[in-house]
Amino acid sequence: MNGSDLAIDVRGVTKKFGTRTVVNDIAMQVRPGEIYGFLGPNGSGKTTFLRMLCGLLTPDGGSGQCLGLDFRRESAEIKKRVGYMTQRFSFYEDLTIEENLDFIARLYAMPERKADVKKSLERLGMIERRRQLAGTLSGGWKQRLALAACLIHEPQLLLLDEPTAGVDPKARRDFWEEIHKLAAGGLTVLITTHYMDEASRCHRLAYIAYGNLLARGTVAEVIQAGGLTTWEVSGDNLWVLADKIRRLPGVEQVVAFGTTLHVCGRDADKLAASVAPFHTNAYRWSRIEPGLEDVFISLMETAKDNFS
Repeated sequence: MNGSDLAIDVRGVTKKFGTRTVVNDIAMQVRPGEIYGFLGPNGSGKTTFLRMLCGLLTPDGGSGQCLGLDFRRESAEIKKRVGYMTQRFSFYEDLTIEENLDFIARLYAMPERKADVKKSLERLGMIERRRQLAGTLSGGWKQRLALAACLIHEPQLLLLDEPTAGVDPKARRDFWEEIHKLAAGGLTVLITTHYMDEASRCHRLAYIAYGNLLARGTVAEVIQAGGLTTWEVSGDNLWVLADKIRRLPGVEQVVAFGTTLHVCGRDADKLAASVAPFHTNAYRWSRIEPGLEDVFISLMETAKDNFS
């Protein structure tokens, strides 16, 4: 796919705060209508990258296009075509849902403001609550209001920064159903998340840690590139087993998953040799495919902290 056919096509994106490089030479290509997951630990540079992409921060380096526009020189025009949902609820709590949306429509100088507000209320099922004060809404309804505000000007690109943090499972599921409907209609979505089940709902992923891009691709490609061998162990007193094997050669992770342990490592032979003495009647061992969480924890543990 040519760069002109991409919704996002940037290279070498870099940002420093003082002597600390918080985004280091990142490249990203996102197709129109794609849901692209952007993952990483807190402080990894995800939010900084989003802010540079939509013109809220000036990068120190990099080139490329966002929605066909130069992401450095034409940031003002990009802002008009992007909907950006921040981590924290950032609307007026003493205004109603309808009043908040009307305010956003005024900011965008939308000529058919009342009609657009009504359309937005209807699209996300908020007509019945339109006169409710934003400050009295639950987390899920605040999220819905924030999404409506991001969509009111019909953007081409939606940037979502951990949008489901603090909402219940049903609200998360409803939110993702709406995101997939929007993407099916051609809207491009770049979303940061800490939830592995949400990452699995994305078409493609990128993983960033301490400013550096460590992995990208489909879920299957990211897992394969991780190169992990994973054993699932069940039995009694697994915490005793975990303490015994945690520091053995080839054992990189020992993580509890419900009533089982996941034991992982990159060197399959060394891992197998280390855990072989523990293949007793007390425990049941089985080789399984590693999950996204296994891979991402492994990547995070091998990444170098840039806090200095």
